[in-house]
Amino acid sequence: MKTILIIEDNYDIRDNTAEILELADYEIMVAEDGVQGLYKIKERRPDLVLCDILMPKMNGFEVLRQLKNNPSTVDIPFIYVAASVEKDEVLMAMDMGADGYIGKPFEVEDLIEKVREKMALLNRE
Repeated sequence: MKTILIIEDNYDIRDNTAEILELADYEIMVAEDGVQGLYKIKERRPDLVLCDILMPKMNGFEVLRQLKNNPSTVDIPFIYVAASVEKDEVLMAMDMGADGYIGKPFEVEDLIEKVREKMALLNRE
Protein backbone atom coordinates (compact mmCIF):
# COMPACT_ATOMS: atom_id res chain seq x y z
CA MET A 1 0.00 0.00 0.00
CA LYS A 2 1.36 3.43 -0.96
CA THR A 3 1.93 5.96 1.82
CA ILE A 4 1.05 9.65 1.64
CA LEU A 5 2.20 12.32 4.09
CA ILE A 6 -0.21 15.23 4.48
CA ILE A 7 1.41 18.38 5.89
CA GLU A 8 -1.41 20.79 6.74
CA ASP A 9 -1.88 23.14 9.71
CA ASN A 10 -5.69 23.24 9.54
CA TYR A 11 -7.02 20.27 11.52
CA ASP A 12 -10.30 19.95 9.58
CA ILE A 13 -8.61 20.04 6.18
CA ARG A 14 -5.89 17.64 7.33
CA ASP A 15 -8.41 15.21 8.82
CA ASN A 16 -10.81 15.35 5.85
CA THR A 17 -8.01 14.91 3.31
CA ALA A 18 -6.65 11.96 5.27
CA GLU A 19 -10.08 10.34 5.40
CA ILE A 20 -10.66 10.83 1.67
CA LEU A 21 -7.32 9.24 0.79
CA GLU A 22 -7.71 6.39 3.28
CA LEU A 23 -11.00 5.53 1.58
CA ALA A 24 -9.08 5.51 -1.73
CA ASP A 25 -6.79 2.79 -0.24
CA TYR A 26 -3.73 4.84 0.71
CA GLU A 27 -1.89 4.67 4.00
CA ILE A 28 -1.80 8.13 5.55
CA MET A 29 0.64 9.96 7.79
CA VAL A 30 -0.13 13.50 8.97
CA ALA A 31 1.85 16.48 10.21
CA GLU A 32 0.56 19.84 11.40
CA ASP A 33 3.51 21.93 10.17
CA GLY A 34 6.65 21.73 8.09
CA VAL A 35 8.96 20.96 10.99
CA GLN A 36 6.83 18.00 12.05
CA GLY A 37 6.52 16.94 8.40
CA LEU A 38 10.28 16.76 7.90
CA TYR A 39 10.63 14.77 11.12
CA LYS A 40 7.98 12.29 9.93
CA ILE A 41 9.78 11.91 6.58
CA LYS A 42 12.99 11.02 8.44
CA GLU A 43 11.08 8.45 10.52
CA ARG A 44 9.38 6.83 7.54
CA ARG A 45 9.75 7.83 3.91
CA PRO A 46 6.37 8.39 2.23
CA ASP A 47 5.65 7.67 -1.43
CA LEU A 48 4.09 11.12 -1.87
CA VAL A 49 3.85 14.39 0.08
CA LEU A 50 0.82 16.69 -0.02
CA CYS A 51 1.73 20.02 1.57
CA ASP A 52 0.11 23.36 2.37
CA ILE A 53 2.17 26.50 1.77
CA LEU A 54 1.24 28.93 4.55
CA MET A 55 1.91 27.21 7.88
CA PRO A 56 3.47 28.16 11.21
CA LYS A 57 7.06 27.20 12.08
CA MET A 58 8.02 26.31 8.48
CA ASN A 59 6.15 27.06 5.26
CA GLY A 60 5.67 24.66 2.38
CA PHE A 61 8.31 26.32 0.19
CA GLU A 62 10.94 25.69 2.88
CA VAL A 63 9.79 22.07 3.26
CA LEU A 64 10.21 21.49 -0.47
CA ARG A 65 13.58 23.28 -0.50
CA GLN A 66 14.90 21.04 2.28
CA LEU A 67 13.61 17.88 0.58
CA LYS A 68 15.16 18.83 -2.76
CA ASN A 69 18.51 19.66 -1.10
CA ASN A 70 18.76 16.26 0.59
CA PRO A 71 19.96 13.33 -1.58
CA SER A 72 17.83 10.86 0.38
CA THR A 73 14.58 12.81 -0.18
CA VAL A 74 15.15 14.65 -3.47
CA ASP A 75 13.01 12.19 -5.43
CA ILE A 76 9.93 12.11 -3.17
CA PRO A 77 6.99 13.37 -5.26
CA PHE A 78 5.59 16.60 -3.80
CA ILE A 79 2.22 18.25 -4.48
CA TYR A 80 1.18 21.56 -2.98
CA VAL A 81 -2.40 21.81 -1.73
CA ALA A 82 -2.87 25.51 -1.08
CA ALA A 83 -5.53 28.22 -0.96
CA SER A 84 -3.62 30.55 -3.24
CA VAL A 85 -3.63 29.76 -6.93
CA GLU A 86 -1.86 32.93 -8.01
CA LYS A 87 0.02 32.30 -11.24
CA ASP A 88 3.35 33.53 -9.80
CA GLU A 89 3.04 31.28 -6.77
CA VAL A 90 2.20 28.22 -8.88
CA LEU A 91 5.14 28.93 -11.21
CA MET A 92 7.48 29.38 -8.25
CA ALA A 93 6.32 26.06 -6.78
CA MET A 94 6.89 24.24 -10.04
CA ASP A 95 10.29 25.93 -10.56
CA MET A 96 11.32 24.69 -7.09
CA GLY A 97 10.54 21.12 -8.14
CA ALA A 98 6.95 20.53 -7.04
CA ASP A 99 5.18 17.81 -9.00
CA GLY A 100 1.78 19.45 -8.84
CA TYR A 101 -0.43 22.09 -7.32
CA ILE A 102 -4.02 21.69 -6.13
CA GLY A 103 -6.04 24.73 -5.14
CA LYS A 104 -8.19 24.76 -1.99
CA PRO A 105 -11.02 24.21 -1.72
CA PHE A 106 -10.65 21.21 -4.00
CA GLU A 107 -13.09 18.70 -5.39
CA VAL A 108 -12.61 15.21 -3.94
CA GLU A 109 -12.39 13.72 -7.43
CA ASP A 110 -9.67 16.20 -8.43
CA LEU A 111 -7.55 15.31 -5.40
CA ILE A 112 -7.89 11.58 -5.94
CA GLU A 113 -7.19 11.90 -9.67
CA LYS A 114 -4.01 13.95 -9.10
CA VAL A 115 -2.77 11.49 -6.46
CA ARG A 116 -3.55 8.46 -8.65
CA GLU A 117 -1.76 10.04 -11.61
CA LYS A 118 1.38 10.57 -9.54
CA MET A 119 1.20 7.07 -8.04
CA ALA A 120 0.80 5.55 -11.51
CA LEU A 121 4.00 7.31 -12.58
CA LEU A 122 5.78 5.90 -9.53
CA ASN A 123 4.69 2.38 -10.50
CA ARG A 124 6.26 2.82 -13.95
CA GLU A 125 9.63 4.07 -12.68
